[in-house]
Amino acid sequence: MGGFHADRISSTFLDYAATDCLSIAVALTNQRLKSSTSLAKASRPRECTYILYGTSCADAANSRQAAALTVIIGHHSRLQAPIVSRIKVLPQYLLPKQGLTRFAGRIAGAKGGAQTTTLIRWFVKQYGVNMDEALNPDIASYSSFNEFFTRPLRDGVRPLASADFVCPVDGAISQFGDIKDHQIFQAKGHSFSTTALVGGDAALAQQYQHGSFANLYLSPKDYHRLHMPCDGRLTRMIYVPGALFSVNPTTARGIPNLFARNERVVCVFESPEFGQFVSVLVGATIVGSMATTWHGVVNPPRSAELREWRYDDQDIVIKKGAEMGRFLLGSTIVMLFKKDTIKFNPDWAPERSVRLGEMMGAKP
Repeated sequence: MGGFHADRISSTFLDYAATDCLSIAVALTNQRLKSSTSLAKASRPRECTYILYGTSCADAANSRQAAALTVIIGHHSRLQAPIVSRIKVLPQYLLPKQGLTRFAGRIAGAKGGAQTTTLIRWFVKQYGVNMDEALNPDIASYSSFNEFFTRPLRDGVRPLASADFVCPVDGAISQFGDIKDHQIFQAKGHSFSTTALVGGDAALAQQYQHGSFANLYLSPKDYHRLHMPCDGRLTRMIYVPGALFSVNPTTARGIPNLFARNERVVCVFESPEFGQFVSVLVGATIVGSMATTWHGVVNPPRSAELREWRYDDQDIVIKKGAEMGRFLLGSTIVMLFKKDTIKFNPDWAPERSVRLGEMMGAKP
């Protein structure tokens, strides 16, 4: 097992950007860290700048963009999601998400000295990051934003509950509950299939019919290492290429099939007590990469093809509460359990904050 290789935004954009990683992209741009990358090299920067800083999509758009926006509005008018959510997600269809993500990843990995420290200080203040919990609370000691973002916690700050399953992350509950007819509830009016989530593997998805799921969202302020809900032996990992929409609650209400259309890494485990379960790491806008403790960085490189790794001949066992992966700029984890495997914590509810190590559930 190896280690890791590793002002104001327009009004229609503000509500979700203020609590999402997209606002970090604005900060990364404003800091102008010294690196070999520039926004001009990322992808269509003028469109990005207009949408982030301009007055409206209509004022910024050329005729091609305006036509695209018209199509999007027409499409969303048929959706059941609240109209406010539909309006707020419209800019995401026009943003150069791949370019923003490449740019943010390069800047986040840059060692910019005092400028890096300035960016980190801004981030800590903006999002209320609790550095007292970090193993290293000295902001000036981090050589890159990525090093700060994936910082480890001090021993003892996340004790493990005496439970069959513990929460694997710091974050908030997006949704959780039963899988009904292979469908996972996303938000009012939206659901997505287990088959799509795991990359089209119908045989794998079939094992979770009438099972349970938990969808946990990591906001920018959260600790961004991912841990195990119970003991498990790794059997498969699947990289599924996809889009890079934001995954915050507003986007979940406004974009259909969000978690089954974004880029993701599917990890399949076998538990000696509870059988097979799946953890899916879902990418998002400006999530520079996802990594696991056994593989290192999975993406980049980003591929247009599905990739799979098998570990049946290896004994990769990770204990409950141990680290299994991390996001380089946060996102979401979706967990799948078979029928009659878990009864969720009765205190859990959608949008409730959760902490690593707290009780997630018990065997029924």
